[in-house]
Amino acid sequence: MSAFNSFLLKISGELVGDQLEKMKFLCIKEIGKNRLEKMTSGLQLFTSLMERNKLGPDNTVFLVSLLKDIGRLDLADKITNCESQYAGSPNDLPNDEEQAKLDIATKVITDNLGRRWRAYGRKLGLPEAKLDHIAQKHPNDLEEQVVELLKEWRKMQKSEAKTDTLIKALRSCDQNYTADLIQTELEKT
Repeated sequence: MSAFNSFLLKISGELVGDQLEKMKFLCIKEIGKNRLEKMTSGLQLFTSLMERNKLGPDNTVFLVSLLKDIGRLDLADKITNCESQYAGSPNDLPNDEEQAKLDIATKVITDNLGRRWRAYGRKLGLPEAKLDHIAQKHPNDLEEQVVELLKEWRKMQKSEAKTDTLIKALRSCDQNYTADLIQTELEKT
């Protein structure tokens, strides 16, 4: 079983109430009404989307938009934060415990970093060209710039991605408050 399929299984399990029905409604054009009526789980929907090349380890845009449309921004964020990780092999990923810590750190950093994201990216070792690309990709959205920065860093680090590295880089940029928030959140888990 691939890590991406395992991730989709978790996403499917977090769909509640009529959220699956809403997602099916939004997919009528892509899949067809008759086939959708027979689907009873998120997994069936995800499988059908993969068969139609609308979903894959490096292609989650459609699923993210579906989740946003039904109001599940939390799940959309999870997918966005982890997309690049599932494009690699399971051996390229940090262990589950470290991934959970990285997800917490990503949320805190995204909420608190602000305009100094480029300096932070340099401390994490991202090349200037990558930082320029991120700035051009999301020119007016500071939060998305930070999300993209952390996604690129995780992709670059693969299994070596550690929360401690994120915290050290924050401290070296005088972002001690954000580093402290991460440590406080991690102590709660």
